[in-house]
Amino acid sequence: MKTADNEPDSEQTTCDQTGLPGRFLKIANLYWSSEQRWRFRGALALLVSLLLVQTISSVLFNHETGEFISALAAKEHERFWSSISRYGMILIASVPIYSLYYFVRDTLGLNWRSWLTDYFMTRYLSQRSYYLINAMKDIDNPDQRIADDINAFTMQSLFFSLIFLGALIQMVAFSAVLWSISHGLVYFLVCYAILCTWLTVFLFGKPLINLNFLQLQREADFRFGLVHVREQAEGIAFYSGEQIEKNTLKELFSRIYSNFKNVLRLQFKLNLFQYAHSFLTVIIPVVIIANDVLQGDLEVGRAVQATGAFASILIALTVIVDHFEGLSRFSAGVERLYAFLVVLERQATASTYAGTGEHIDVITQTDADITFKHLTVLTPNKDRVLLKGLNLSVNPAKGLMITGASGTGKSSLLRVTAGLWSAGAGEVIRPKASDMLFLPQQPYLPAGNLRSQLLYPQTDQNITDDEIFYYLDQVNLATLPQRVGGLNVVLDWSKILSVGEQQRLSFARALLSKPRYLLLDEATSALDALNEERLYTQLIERAITPISVSHHASLIMFHYEVLEMKGNGTWGVYAASDYRMT
Repeated sequence: MKTADNEPDSEQTTCDQTGLPGRFLKIANLYWSSEQRWRFRGALALLVSLLLVQTISSVLFNHETGEFISALAAKEHERFWSSISRYGMILIASVPIYSLYYFVRDTLGLNWRSWLTDYFMTRYLSQRSYYLINAMKDIDNPDQRIADDINAFTMQSLFFSLIFLGALIQMVAFSAVLWSISHGLVYFLVCYAILCTWLTVFLFGKPLINLNFLQLQREADFRFGLVHVREQAEGIAFYSGEQIEKNTLKELFSRIYSNFKNVLRLQFKLNLFQYAHSFLTVIIPVVIIANDVLQGDLEVGRAVQATGAFASILIALTVIVDHFEGLSRFSAGVERLYAFLVVLERQATASTYAGTGEHIDVITQTDADITFKHLTVLTPNKDRVLLKGLNLSVNPAKGLMITGASGTGKSSLLRVTAGLWSAGAGEVIRPKASDMLFLPQQPYLPAGNLRSQLLYPQTDQNITDDEIFYYLDQVNLATLPQRVGGLNVVLDWSKILSVGEQQRLSFARALLSKPRYLLLDEATSALDALNEERLYTQLIERAITPISVSHHASLIMFHYEVLEMKGNGTWGVYAASDYRMT
């Protein structure tokens, strides 16, 4: 979440200099050129056909309206009822067409959203992009961009694209009608439409887009703050921090309120212009052709046809004026989604920088030992050296304990080994991912039942209930299934279990998966000495090699060597049997 009052341009500079149309086309082309392109093109062709039929219906409606009004004015009974009959038949034929048009449009939008959501989620959850983006300042609230911005992009893209296409068809269809009635109306119409569109874009264009961009960002920040309170409810309650959280949320909402007031002021001015424009369109054509009607040179019905044609063409020519508010919000959403896409693409190609000396190379080899070669680790923003020139190999059954003062980079070394950090230089050689498992201080317990907690992330393993009961017993959680209601009950485990129970449950997961290396980051910090010894003993018995970050001197005996990180990049390696923790 970002709460700084940065302007939207600061994020847009992370992309490139492509204009808004180019950014829209870049996102849209992902689907248009995909394996579903023929499905999309077929649905689009059907929509265009339905638009054409709608326009023809509108022209016929306009003609028959003028016809029966002229018949009324001339008191021609047969002509009037004949026109009303034709109007009714057109109506019966048109209603299903209009309904089908909206059904096809929204179905296509839903399919497009489904495909694009899958595209973004696949890249967001690939190469740990979700983890790396979380540490970036460029992208705020990626969850909102996937959940909301993609939905708005697909639905509004179709809406506005078809609005513009329909406007073009409508303009062509009604131009012939209007030209046959009054050349002067056509000339005036073109000049008037150009003037209104230019004034709208010039006066309200970029300011409204920028304000809507900030509004989307601040709405997402406020929602994130509310989710944070829900997820951290217990910690807030322990500290009685309600007032501080309330003040934080009020500050976030005040940003929404303040920005939206600016939006409302600008929209007020835009609405003044739009309503003046819309009301003028009613009277202008009547004024221009009034003299012909009053002198008897033009039937009243023809005047009605002219007014209808004028309004239809003007709506087509000034579609930007009429929909500018929605277009500005749509433009802001395109900018946010495009910036997200650029960052995801950048992450997808990040591996191309390996081997340049500015990136830690993580080399995965089957059955390899974990080895660090000339390893230098920097903080992600590269402003501090955590470790410099480390050469060390952790052989199977010869565990490594990592100690040192807080902030010296102990956990960072585990992140580098797992491939989460890459700032620095040197190499990390490691076995395949299935041969390693990482246990953080705060265990990750995914949504699901008790069985899935032990099997994660390989939840498709075929394992019996007896085996699960066995591993739970090994970590001193034998009574847990009975206590919570069985192996298949779904609960919020992070709230049901204490931190110590969560740590033991994650150990059961490690014992079950049997990795060659287990990376533990203060993974037993909430356990008593007896439980801690019991768990580490089982690792040794199962030939699972621990690489442990810990301050507990009692754990040294379960490791072969100790890596002491002394700060400022310096370090030392000692035999565990000789090391004394200070």
